[in-house]
Amino acid sequence: MLMQAYKHARLMEESEFRVEMAARCGPPEEMLVAGRVLEHPSAFRRWEAEHDRLMRPVSGQARLARQVVALRSTAFTLVHRKAMFEYLRDRRVTGANRHKLFALFYGARDYANSVVAEHGNYARCGSSFLCTRYLAQQLMRDAALAEPLQLYEQWYTEYFRIFCDVGLAETDEERQAVAPLEALKPLLKHKLAEARRTILTMPQSQATNWREAEIRRATGETQKLRVLHMEPNPEAAALTAARQRTQDYQEFVANRPPTRRPASNGTRS
Repeated sequence: MLMQAYKHARLMEESEFRVEMAARCGPPEEMLVAGRVLEHPSAFRRWEAEHDRLMRPVSGQARLARQVVALRSTAFTLVHRKAMFEYLRDRRVTGANRHKLFALFYGARDYANSVVAEHGNYARCGSSFLCTRYLAQQLMRDAALAEPLQLYEQWYTEYFRIFCDVGLAETDEERQAVAPLEALKPLLKHKLAEARRTILTMPQSQATNWREAEIRRATGETQKLRVLHMEPNPEAAALTAARQRTQDYQEFVANRPPTRRPASNGTRS
């Protein structure tokens, strides 16, 4: 039996919930982008308006299968939009190169205003990206926005890094260093196009739930053992933090706050 499509209000309500969840109990990178969106009413309203426009092509589809494809397309758009800020952060671009990079994408626009605009764009797009993956996994049960999208994002990051490195090269030595990379651009571009087509045409399927908290859920047959000695372990600390985030997530869901949007029956049309 064909499943009916989700209403626009439901997509927006679930998206708002995901942003608030990220700001409260998400990992640091999620807290950063979601916190920026929620820190001031005007920032939230701007994100809400932009996210509303992103969700319109999704909610406008009459069938769930078409909504799935539209949401995948939206996810690609967000991967592209947030790439510049991630390049600046990961490559630690400073000084003259930073000015040149902004001129490459923003033209003659004032540099300071461009930096502010790009930072705000990243916070909004990053928050919407969290929402698209959440909607795919929790509402539409679509595994394409899990590992397949992660792989696409890695490839696009590689392509964008080469594009910017080539654009910033000025001296003969720098141009010679990036020449082999520039030769790879057509191949990477073709690879990305093929990946997009593959993901957009993938059949809808539900991803396996690998939550660590569920895998390690205590049973009546388990018994705690006395710890004799333990050296500091970064991996163990990361696992503990992940467990705490899972617990915070479960508590947040159990005590879900009221939406900022007008009430909706939350059903599908």
